[in-house]
Amino acid sequence: MAKKKSKEKEMFHIAEWYGMPFLDLSDGDRLRLGKFKASGKMLDKKEMQRIVDLREKVKAGPLTPTEQKRLADLEARLASLQSTQMICPFRTDAPFPFCNKKGGVCSMRLYQEKPGGGIQPVTGKRAYIRGMCPVRYQEDNTVVQHIGQDLLGDPNPFQVGEVGFLESTGNLDSDPGQSVGNIDMVLAATNTPQGHPMQWAAVEVQAVYFSGKEMGKELTAIANDGGRLSMPKEGRRPDYRSSGPKRFMPQLQIKVPTLRRWGKKMAVVVDIAFFESMGKMREVPDVSNCDIVWYIVDFVQPTPGAAFALQVVDRRLTTLEHSIEGLTGGIPVAKGDFEASIEDKMIAGP
Repeated sequence: MAKKKSKEKEMFHIAEWYGMPFLDLSDGDRLRLGKFKASGKMLDKKEMQRIVDLREKVKAGPLTPTEQKRLADLEARLASLQSTQMICPFRTDAPFPFCNKKGGVCSMRLYQEKPGGGIQPVTGKRAYIRGMCPVRYQEDNTVVQHIGQDLLGDPNPFQVGEVGFLESTGNLDSDPGQSVGNIDMVLAATNTPQGHPMQWAAVEVQAVYFSGKEMGKELTAIANDGGRLSMPKEGRRPDYRSSGPKRFMPQLQIKVPTLRRWGKKMAVVVDIAFFESMGKMREVPDVSNCDIVWYIVDFVQPTPGAAFALQVVDRRLTTLEHSIEGLTGGIPVAKGDFEASIEDKMIAGP
């Protein structure tokens, strides 16, 4: 009898590292990034905006002594960070787009060993790039412009980040009226005629969480190997169950009913691998009948060696209830089968 062919070894490894295609980097670049350790206290968004405001103000006239000192201090910190931090090429929500993800891994993909050594990406549907960082989806404001045009008729909507949505009724750890929940982003149309109601849409971006050993160990291994391409030392995998049903679904269940009462839509941005990992969702034919608009993106490399580019590749319209069916990704077993499982475990004993 002929031997059954063994399955090729497949493991998830870096796809994009600080925005650069991992597979196309030189050994020297991978070595450099593997050794890189970000340092220095990061400027918060208010401090970054203060630099922008003071730089603008000085163009109109001299600053006060206090403002001069404040600007000098902030500029010194900024100059220091520019040599101790990496820039994120995708970030659009800060004037100084430093990477805030430890290790700088933007996304991962599935690889297999090449005959004779080395690694190569798998082919087929499992070849999708899996976005790990929500900032990855900010590239060139592509998604924002697409949603703005589609839902608001405005390709350049105003972006408002982290808008308070839930207020505490008062409990052990929060006072009445204290904000206890936000919507990630709200897009507001800027072309609404004066006197007309504000036109806006809520947006949630969901990347996938990975399970397995922490990524820092892999980066150290890359540096220790001199940046040479090889299969990862530890196993990791995208955890769609934790990312979808356990973490993201409760957010939709909390937020969408109120948005529905207000007559507003929830736009959800996921990559194609995330969407394909879900169960089937029944769709509605028109946006007027939906609660959630799923915008599905992919990361496409236009030419070998080039950076991956985000593209909106599909749109799906669903109700909240049908979205929950998809996120759950399963159907209940029959009661008899469930009880049979209980009996089997009782017979097997503790």
